[in-house]
Amino acid sequence: MNIPEEFKKPPVTLGDWIISVIVTKIPLIGFIMLIVWAVDKNTEPNKANWAKAELIVKLIGFLIVIIFIAIIGIGFFTNFADQVDWSDFD
Repeated sequence: MNIPEEFKKPPVTLGDWIISVIVTKIPLIGFIMLIVWAVDKNTEPNKANWAKAELIVKLIGFLIVIIFIAIIGIGFFTNFADQVDWSDFD
């Protein structure tokens, strides 16, 4: 009976998961490690899929923050432009 190679590997242990989560909480290093785990062919498939999911969630969160900051910035500068007497600049 031929068993696929990924089923012959032992599962990722609880200790490995705890270390992985702690490492991802370190600014910049955690982000880099997520990228490494997501693209490295030698990474356990479950860990690679988890890293890909974490990167997608972080990207979505980053985009939401950028949109929110843009909306606040546009509102601030629109309000500022309404309060300026532009005839003084002529």
